[in-house]
Amino acid sequence: MYQVIGKRLLDIIIVLSAVIILFPLMLVVAIFIKIFDPGPVFFKQLRTGRNGKEFWFYKFRSMPLNTGNLPSDQIGQMKLTWIGRLIRRTNIDELPQLFNIFKGDMSVVGPRPPVPGQKELIQLRNQNGAIKVRPGLTGLAQINSFDGMSIEEKANNDADYSAEISLINDVKIIFSTFSYLLKPPPVY
Repeated sequence: MYQVIGKRLLDIIIVLSAVIILFPLMLVVAIFIKIFDPGPVFFKQLRTGRNGKEFWFYKFRSMPLNTGNLPSDQIGQMKLTWIGRLIRRTNIDELPQLFNIFKGDMSVVGPRPPVPGQKELIQLRNQNGAIKVRPGLTGLAQINSFDGMSIEEKANNDADYSAEISLINDVKIIFSTFSYLLKPPPVY
């Protein structure tokens, strides 16, 4: 029952609460991006979601205009704007994904949505069943050092999560995400 109705209901409650609480911060970030780096406030990228369906994924723009599409584990190779370094370090750049969750493209907890070019990860998720799960803002792989993992480790974490979806596991992952965010950030 949780997987069918409860998870989506929890997503909507969390998103509406987060948007109400975080709207002032999101507004300030949008203004800073617009003032100090002309161009769009949001970065949108095609990502692969549930059952392989592609969708537009949103973040606050942290890189200069015309930056190519790379998976997050290769982002260290890219130049960030000064405001981009700040919002990435604090994960504030992820906040627009709340709208992806509200639309139903994503969930609060689930495997991170890969870019379509991450064919090996998508193929492994197809094989292990994780592709059937709505992608998430956070997940089991994220709280276990996602960017430092091999593709196989990511896919295994995704399979483990998709085999054990429950309210208890989602709450554990959400709380673990907060402690993970308190760790020193990677240096870009």
